[in-house]
Amino acid sequence: MGDMSEEAGREDSRRADFDETFRRWWAPMVRSLTVACGDAEVASDCVQDAFTRAYTRWRRVSRLDDPPGWIRHVAVNRMRDHFRKTTRGRAAVERLDAQAVTTAPEPAPPSELATLLAQLPTQQRIAAALFYVEDLDVQHVAHAMGLSEGAVKYHLHAARQTLRRSVDPQS
Repeated sequence: MGDMSEEAGREDSRRADFDETFRRWWAPMVRSLTVACGDAEVASDCVQDAFTRAYTRWRRVSRLDDPPGWIRHVAVNRMRDHFRKTTRGRAAVERLDAQAVTTAPEPAPPSELATLLAQLPTQQRIAAALFYVEDLDVQHVAHAMGLSEGAVKYHLHAARQTLRRSVDPQS
């Protein structure tokens, strides 16, 4: 009988650990992915999906060295998948010369920073968002993006150079 109560106690502890992880990392992940992709709804959906996947595997994920890193990595991959799928969908529509689709109302004009970031290549934009918005170190950005630390440093450097030239063309 004691074994069952011990198991229930461990299960409650794992659930609390997941809840704590969710409360701590949900908003920073959504914020950085929003900057990375320019769409808060897509970012939120990707982070939600990553947390859902983590929850169903929490027994294993909770034992990793960096459970939030695993979740972030899944969220970044989900974001990439979303845009690949969107790009393929657009290409298919163009190839088929489909009828015009009604569009959603115009979004609010982007801020100057958002406009500058949107001009960066995808990898640079993701790296900059995770590094500067979520305040992750290079190692965690590399893990989330599935890149080496050197590649992340390159993307951050290139992003800074591009943004610097955009702000001050004389530099």
